[in-house]
Amino acid sequence: MTMIDPHSIFLLVSAFLAVVGLILLIAVFKLNPFITLLLTSLALAVVTGMPLSTVVHSFEAGVGATLGHIAIVVALGTMLGKMMAESGGAGRIANTLIQFFGEKNIHWAMMVIGLVIGLPAFFEVGFVLLIPIAFTVARRTRTSLILVGLPMVAGLSVVHGLVPPHPAALLAVTIYKADVGRTILYALLIGVPTAVIAGPLYAKLIAPHIELPAKNPMAAQFVDHDAERSLPGFWLTLFTILFPVLLMMTGSWADAVSAPKSAVNQGLHLIGNDDIALLIGVLLSFFTLGRMRGFTRATILRFSNECLAPTATITLLVGAGGGFGRILQDSGVSEAVIGVALHSHVPLLLLAWLLAALMRLATGSATVAMTTAAGIVAPIALHAPGVHPELLAIATGAGSLIFSHVNDGGFWLVKEYFNMSVTQTIKTWSVCETIISVTALVFTAALSCVV
Repeated sequence: MTMIDPHSIFLLVSAFLAVVGLILLIAVFKLNPFITLLLTSLALAVVTGMPLSTVVHSFEAGVGATLGHIAIVVALGTMLGKMMAESGGAGRIANTLIQFFGEKNIHWAMMVIGLVIGLPAFFEVGFVLLIPIAFTVARRTRTSLILVGLPMVAGLSVVHGLVPPHPAALLAVTIYKADVGRTILYALLIGVPTAVIAGPLYAKLIAPHIELPAKNPMAAQFVDHDAERSLPGFWLTLFTILFPVLLMMTGSWADAVSAPKSAVNQGLHLIGNDDIALLIGVLLSFFTLGRMRGFTRATILRFSNECLAPTATITLLVGAGGGFGRILQDSGVSEAVIGVALHSHVPLLLLAWLLAALMRLATGSATVAMTTAAGIVAPIALHAPGVHPELLAIATGAGSLIFSHVNDGGFWLVKEYFNMSVTQTIKTWSVCETIISVTALVFTAALSCVV
């Protein structure tokens, strides 16, 4: 076995110490998370020998690339959530779920919603669409937000990593040249029980041990007005929240229903883009949950303006996490991770999971981890008889979900909306992600023995 390059070991140790230092500075010494992420990123870049002239540009590029998508999604999603809350739409959906499932089973309902809404949408999009409902359900049932929200994010995360036609999972299927239909079938067989274990079951276990602050600044803007006016119809509200999801699904199937690069095809791809679909959804909500509910234009404008202020901190933290992830890539840590994984002689299914897991830990992005690992393993898989490409795609997706931490935008999204400390976020969200990753790998390995 070839010895691992000492410089690669140095890079990995440096990255590990940087992450530990980040957590200690934020959780123990109570330093501002944005400043801490910036300082730690710069320190890691210098220690690992990045040219000083490129350090700041690298961090800025990571912030810009992350915010280019996240900032728009958070802003539009928050506006849609505000309209749902002010109109009573979130309350209507919450009431219906509580009546149908019962208060004792509401965490199961939230998991199902996460699985359904998350299919065509990236995690962040599904999160901002559903968080107003989670706030309202938790308030109505007087239940911990952890018990309600963790199953929801577990459902979103499972479909993000495992189930086509979700964009990230579909990328892995394409790279491995797997059959989409079989991958969806296997992913659902694996994903549903995985979501059950990591969502409702783990939430039930951990919720009593997490005490959240009495006041949540993000939840406060989604005020319950149900006692003040009649609620909008359930189906109208559901249509409003599902409309962006339907547009995204239309975009994902554009190539199947129209000639590639035709005007119709390009139009379908455009309206199916996350940002455009959410924009159309927000405009629709101004009518269905605004004007139809009797709100004036001035009131709708006030709603859409005032809901953005609380998102500033979240947006900055998500961007800084992206900057830290970019430093990890540009400093050579990502390449070192790949080198270490390739030196380990393990079964191909485990190698795909391991590569994706290490890339996820290094970069913070499930999509980057999935596509990078699939690109490395796919050529090897061509010469390995008896390997199912569908299961390889699922194993890669499972690895890409492991232990979300401070370099992942999703970590800060969950932390800030749930109003948790860094330590609490690790105990809930990070552990939930790890349960999803490991459980899905175990079920994938078991399925490989029978198909």
